[in-house]
Amino acid sequence: MEKKDLLSTRQVAELLKINEKMVYTLISEKGLPATKVTGKWLFPLHLVKQWVENETINYPKETSPLPPYHGLVIISGSNDILLDRLISKFNGLYAEHVAVFGNLGSLGGIRALSQNLCHIASSHLMQDNEQEYNFDFALEELGQLPAVVNFCQREQGILLSKGNPKGIQSIADLGKAGMKIANRPMGTGTRKLFDVELEKAGIRGDQIDGYEKELQRHMDVGLEILSGKADAAPGIKAVAGLLGLDFMTLRWERFDFLILKERFFDQGVQLFLRLLHEPVFRDLAQDLEGYDLDLCGKVIFPQQSQPNPRTDR
Repeated sequence: MEKKDLLSTRQVAELLKINEKMVYTLISEKGLPATKVTGKWLFPLHLVKQWVENETINYPKETSPLPPYHGLVIISGSNDILLDRLISKFNGLYAEHVAVFGNLGSLGGIRALSQNLCHIASSHLMQDNEQEYNFDFALEELGQLPAVVNFCQREQGILLSKGNPKGIQSIADLGKAGMKIANRPMGTGTRKLFDVELEKAGIRGDQIDGYEKELQRHMDVGLEILSGKADAAPGIKAVAGLLGLDFMTLRWERFDFLILKERFFDQGVQLFLRLLHEPVFRDLAQDLEGYDLDLCGKVIFPQQSQPNPRTDR
């Protein structure tokens, strides 16, 4: 380190436009980087600049790491069987475009959107009023509402072993001795709903065997039950139908796509959204249980849709 890279107390005071006495206060109370050599304080210039940056509030957001659209549609957020099929269909139909998915959970998808790491976030986070979805979480992470387009409505509940040998009839039954479950990760909409229902039933999750066993995909949870490793797990009805499991319904939920307004009209995003209205997409859901496509493709925000018959009941 050269001599010019070390500042004296007076030089730091001039740099920060404060008096010298305040410099000593910042050292002791605010962690201003400093070192003592032969009884005098010296301040590494690069560390002082870094300290100022770290102490800055209302720091402007970084410019988007997403390049101008060039054929890659990035979707991140909640895992869904029908969404997997949609992505595969998109890639089969549009040779000059590629859609990829990052399985981050609903909250992770919204946070990726806030960092401009994806074009579309897929989310089904239930709000505290248990009627609306996603808006409060988007506002908290983004500071404003993005465009919100419905993907589907899904039937959420508890996956059970075939024949329900443990006789599980309610969430409260999961707290009985001998029960073993599998779970979804924190930040997923399924986990949030499950934790809300456990709290209503007066059950602490950490008292249930398997509560801490988190699996990344809905199908993984279903396979855990099919293999006999768990008696029950939160999940969607589509998994129960595909694997021949029993299912206990908790509620229908709204599953949305969230898109930053400045990326909404990117060519690939528009192609992806347009596909929601095509018969070829609707055919993908024909053999899946627990999906309602009445709202699919409709703009939920900024143009508010009609009341939702599934969640407004």
